Amino acid sequence: MIEFRLAVGDLATTSFAYSPLQEAVFSLRCLHDPGRYPHHRPWLRRIRPRLAELDHEVLTALVTPWLWVPDFLTPRPQRARPGLAEELDRLGATPPEAVDAGFRATYRTPEALPPVVARGLADPAALLARITDALDAYWHTCLAADWWPRAQSILEADLAHRGRVLAEQGAGALFADLDERLAWSDGLLRLSTRDFTVQAPWTDVHIAGRGLVLLPTLFARGVQPLIDPSHPPVLMYPARGRATLSEEPPPAGGEALVRLLGRPRARLLLLLAEPASTTELAHRLDVTPGAVSQHLAVLYDAGLLTRTRSGRVVRYARTALGDALCR
Repeated sequence: MIEFRLAVGDLATTSFAYSPLQEAVFSLRCLHDPGRYPHHRPWLRRIRPRLAELDHEVLTALVTPWLWVPDFLTPRPQRARPGLAEELDRLGATPPEAVDAGFRATYRTPEALPPVVARGLADPAALLARITDALDAYWHTCLAADWWPRAQSILEADLAHRGRVLAEQGAGALFADLDERLAWSDGLLRLSTRDFTVQAPWTDVHIAGRGLVLLPTLFARGVQPLIDPSHPPVLMYPARGRATLSEEPPPAGGEALVRLLGRPRARLLLLLAEPASTTELAHRLDVTPGAVSQHLAVLYDAGLLTRTRSGRVVRYARTALGDALCR
């Protein structure tokens, strides 16, 4: 059991964010154990041929056989929606001693260090530069174009859902909704570790005014704390709706629905069982955002969809009438 101690002020400053750098680093777990991440298999099949172009030796060394990664690779976001470039800049400014300590804490024994890391720790600054360049190339080669738009939409939808749970049901329901292993009571957030593959070497964390950040991820099967409790406190948890990554666009089922709406609008309405943006829908249907936008406007005007804005992104979802039509 790990206990996180939150005073009233700590609970008031608990916040949500997501991190493209974290998702890039955690996605490397798929290279080690693809069977553990079935929803990512279509993406993994697409990018396999591209991995030969990258610094594969370094990328695979960033994840242990038990799927831990050094904490310095996933710095706590400084805002809710950071860009990859700013996060890579922060990563590149990591002190060399933190790079050395991070790898040694993650791999636990010197003998377990991969050869490229063992050699690289003779000059941690040079190793860090190589890691940063490798992650940047990996992002632009494998993630940015055909994975991140969909992933980002899922993360945004998760943040919107968590905000509603907190506002309507309170902190206890919020934490329970993140993971059944979490329990909130009397200023203590308890995380059961009974099914951890490797037990954390610490059990007691005082938030102590540092603020707790909750980070959804597409690459976790349960809540995960940072390895080093001396870092600003972060809990990573499985993003809601991550299974939709592997979904193919549904057929426009039901001839009556197709005759009523037309095939493109029927498919859109079926896809919107979960909120989604125009960009995400266009990506999933392999059409232009402009084409999707025109159909969404018609469905919205007919009372079949609602829309909500989060920053610059508008998300659509079915109304009760839209749900009834799909049934």
